[in-house]
Amino acid sequence: MENGMGKYFKGLKAYCYNEWSALYLEDTFEALEKMFPETVDMIFADPPYFLSNDGISCSGGKAVSVNKGDWDKIGSLKEKHAFNRRWINLCRKVLKPDGTIWISGTLHNIYSVGMALEQEKFKIINNITWQKTNPPPNLACRCFTHSTETILWAQKDDKKSRHYFNYPLMKKLNGGKQMKDVWTGPLTPRSEKTFGKHPTQKPVYLLERILLASTREGDVVLDPFCGSSTTGVACKHFKRNYIGIDNNLQYIQLSIERLNNE
Repeated sequence: MENGMGKYFKGLKAYCYNEWSALYLEDTFEALEKMFPETVDMIFADPPYFLSNDGISCSGGKAVSVNKGDWDKIGSLKEKHAFNRRWINLCRKVLKPDGTIWISGTLHNIYSVGMALEQEKFKIINNITWQKTNPPPNLACRCFTHSTETILWAQKDDKKSRHYFNYPLMKKLNGGKQMKDVWTGPLTPRSEKTFGKHPTQKPVYLLERILLASTREGDVVLDPFCGSSTTGVACKHFKRNYIGIDNNLQYIQLSIERLNNE
């Protein structure tokens, strides 16, 4: 094992680590299999949406390919669901008994994720709808504009599990009223893409709310598909410990730039 945050895996060396964060340039499945059990307080996962189907999307007012990369492609529905069940099963192993997992997705994958959570003995706490105030327009004009994503929040389906929820803070942040499960806000601003961008990068405010709602200062947070490490940025802001895993060197290097310059 290593010093600092590079101590949560057996026989696996962190690409970069310090006292509060560790980044692993590894296949998600292989890394999770080597992680010590019940070491993580919270997981945020933004897995592949599998929406890369050679279609067209809109970015900056221009028509662009919807394809994100080979990591966003899958052969069949059966393969997609097996993929989701496998990584969710491994996440359950490393999550503490009272820990929780948040998973973001669109219609292309989130229904498989929801089923996989139940099959892998998780209980869904909330179904959050993230409503985007500035979604890209629908160029085909043959359906409603896609302007939302779903974020599922779940805990282990165990009678002894007692998840943490900072209800008073969420109520305070919502003007003294109970916070609802529809969150409204803009897409990731350019200011958060100074060192480069990830095609599915989430805005920092979204991860900040998730962390404040379900973790305490000093907790260990894992992102098994970390991309550009928005989760890590939010962890740095609120003194949480961060573990990020990604198999793409470009995104790990982008993560390092972001975390070092926050």
